[in-house]
This record gives sequence, structure tokens and C-alpha cells, in this order.
Amino acid sequence: MKKIKKCVIPAAWFGTRFLPATKALPKEMFPIIDKPVMQYLIEEAVQAWCEDIIIITWRNKRAIEDHFDSNYELEKNLESKNKFELLEQVKMLNNMANITYLRQPYPRWDWDAILRAKPFIWEEPFLVLFGDDLIDSDKSWAEQLVEVFERKNSSVIASIPVNDDEVSQYWIIESGNSDWNSFVVDKFLEKPSSSETKSRNWVIWKYVVTNDIFKYLQKASDTKTSWEIRLADAFELMRQEKDIYWVNMEWNRYDTWSKIWFLKATIAYWLKNDEIKNELIEYLKTLKF
Repeated sequence: MKKIKKCVIPAAWFGTRFLPATKALPKEMFPIIDKPVMQYLIEEAVQAWCEDIIIITWRNKRAIEDHFDSNYELEKNLESKNKFELLEQVKMLNNMANITYLRQPYPRWDWDAILRAKPFIWEEPFLVLFGDDLIDSDKSWAEQLVEVFERKNSSVIASIPVNDDEVSQYWIIESGNSDWNSFVVDKFLEKPSSSETKSRNWVIWKYVVTNDIFKYLQKASDTKTSWEIRLADAFELMRQEKDIYWVNMEWNRYDTWSKIWFLKATIAYWLKNDEIKNELIEYLKTLKF
């Protein structure tokens, strides 16, 4: 069985929910305190033993590349001021992993982004991470997915339970046989009503997929127009021919897809920061609601 060594991160979205800020700054580079979301994702991939990161961007995303590149002037400035701790943090970004950037000419959703990574994947299974989910845990969700993949040698999808009133907002998994903490996918449902399914298992945008996902992506593109295709369409085609597993993930997840959820994530991470946690709590107590 081949080990997971590569991770694909699609990052070619407009980020329209955060306009006008995302007109020039990629949403993936919005900071949670002092670290951008993209850095959290790459750290998660590295925790899961990935060595090669393929980031799918487009023309307004150069800030991602700059963040993980060297900055000679900044490094010399920090060195001259004896700010060696900051210097180490900055230089560490240059060596986190082998990062390759691919451009997506048009933001045609997740399926097109992943297909563009095919020449760099070869015959290997790989991890897929999206920028909407931050995980606060001792063991990253990527690590948990890789562990299940190594047991099953099949594609694995992250999932968490949602409330009844949230079912219609997401892709939902109906499941069959279970094995410890992993379950066989019986069916994918696109934004069903809560009365259409008993399942409350929401698909999170973190996966480990086998190389044949490219075959199913191509088959999906043969039956739909490019703007209608989703990665879940390829998963459904794959499910009809082989087992796909899902895992009910452990530990805290913070969503960054909307303004309110991004704010909640930021507050949660601030409260984990011992340097400023108490000051923030005291400040919040002074606010009138």
C-alpha cells in the first residue's frame, strides 16, 4: 500500500462573502490572530506526513506564494534587531514542505482544481484540504483520515454531525456497515431536506482519495457542464464501483466560510493564547450588548 505523501489544496475561489477585502487579499490569507488560514492547512498536511503540497490558485492569489517564499530584506532586518524568535518563524515558512503552485484559469469549483493536479500525483493516493475548516486538536483531522486510509486502502471522507435545521445546507452521507470509527458510504445527498433522510452526517472538505478519483472526475465531466460538476459527483460514481469510507471526526472544528464563523474562529483561537487571553476576556466584559 502506498503512503500518503502529497496534499492538494484548492484555493482559487473568489471569496465573495468577504468582499471588498478579498478583491486584493486571498481569503486563505486572512489571519487567525497572526497566522493565515493557509498556513494552518499546510501545517495540518505536514502533521499527516505529507511532503509535497500542490496549491491550486489563480491570478489574484500571489500573496499565498509570497507568504511561503523567502524575504531577504525582512530576515536581515530581524537579524539586525536581534529578533531571533521572529526570524526563526519567518525562515521556517520557506521550508515547511515542497510547495508547487498551479493556476486555475477559471474558478470552476473543486473538481477542476483537483483534475489539474493529476500530472503531479502520478499513481499515488493523496490528501485534499480546503480552506474553510480549521481543526484544533492534538491529532489533526488529516492524520485521522490517513490512519483510516492505511487500514482500509480506500478513499476516506471527513464528517461531523449537524442539527436538523442545517441538513439542507450541505452534502449529507447515508451510511451502512461500520468498522470501529469508520463507516461505508451508502449514498451522497446534495442538500436534502431533514425529512428526506435520517442521516445527519455532513461532508467536511477534508479527504484522502485514491488516484482513480481522476477517472471518476472525468466521467462526471462527460455527463454535466463544467459549472454543474462537484467533487461529490465523482465520489458518487466511485461509490457505485468500490467502497468509500467516512469518519466521524474528533475534536474541535472552526468554520471560516462566513463572516460570523470566521469571527467565532478568531475569538476561539484568541482565547487559547495565554499572552492575551485574560486581557481579551476583561475587554469583552466591558462591552454592552
